[in-house]
Amino acid sequence: MSTVISISTRRRYGVARVCRAWGVARAGVYRRRGTAEAPPAPRRRPGPQGPMSDAALVEAIRQVLVDSPFHGEGYRKVWARLRHAGLRTSKERVRRLMRENGLAASTRTGRPRGPRNHDGTIIPETVDAMWGTDMTTAFTVEHGQVAVFVAVDHCSAECVGIHAALHGTRHEALEPVRQGVTERFGGVEKEAAAGLGIRHDHGSQYMSRDFQKEIAWLGAASSPAFVRAPEGNGCAERFIRTLKENLLWVRTFSTVEDLRLALIDFRQTYNECWLIERHGHRSPAQFRRDQMDMMPLAA
Repeated sequence: MSTVISISTRRRYGVARVCRAWGVARAGVYRRRGTAEAPPAPRRRPGPQGPMSDAALVEAIRQVLVDSPFHGEGYRKVWARLRHAGLRTSKERVRRLMRENGLAASTRTGRPRGPRNHDGTIIPETVDAMWGTDMTTAFTVEHGQVAVFVAVDHCSAECVGIHAALHGTRHEALEPVRQGVTERFGGVEKEAAAGLGIRHDHGSQYMSRDFQKEIAWLGAASSPAFVRAPEGNGCAERFIRTLKENLLWVRTFSTVEDLRLALIDFRQTYNECWLIERHGHRSPAQFRRDQMDMMPLAA
């Protein structure tokens, strides 16, 4: 309207005259006109810019992901590893940059569940109070599908035993428990693991008479999880997921013996390097050492 020619004066009406007639401020017109003409500014996070730019932080995040011995770590563990390396930033900034640059870990959508039978906690206050054991499978070139058994400490999330076998029998299922008892309690003998609970599901290997008699002879108590409630054995289940994502699904094994050796190496790497958020982003082995150092003081 301001560019229209007046019939009487033969001149444009002008912005000031049009604004007076419409009862609006000229500043609003100029501001809206400038916004329309100027290109949109790139999106940036609110607040002051930190000492490290987003581009430099993205490169640091990429380096953390490359150096990590694990696959698919989320923004919390990346943030913790940055802090361990002396680079302090916020979790949300790490999360935003990983999402914008395609570095975020993939997530899986679950299925709706019914009422939960298990509403308590399965995490004890001390190590060697409850171990969880479970089984999964892996594929080898020469031997086909084989069984993998694990045992995990519920308190520290440390893998105390791991084993691979051609057949998933009840006798093979005992091997991770024997490994843990030998290492933590000094040897496999009667009542050696007194006070320890063994959490397991209702698989035929774990409910068999041989398995139950063996752990009873060791002095451990059988603690079966609720039926159709895998969260009751969640510590072993979560470790198996990590094992699959970082070893079983990303490597090829010729024989079951090759798989056994790889499992032993992975157990060492996991116990020393995997970060647990509920432990203040400490590794399972470091948490165990810290708790063992505190026990004489508590006594």
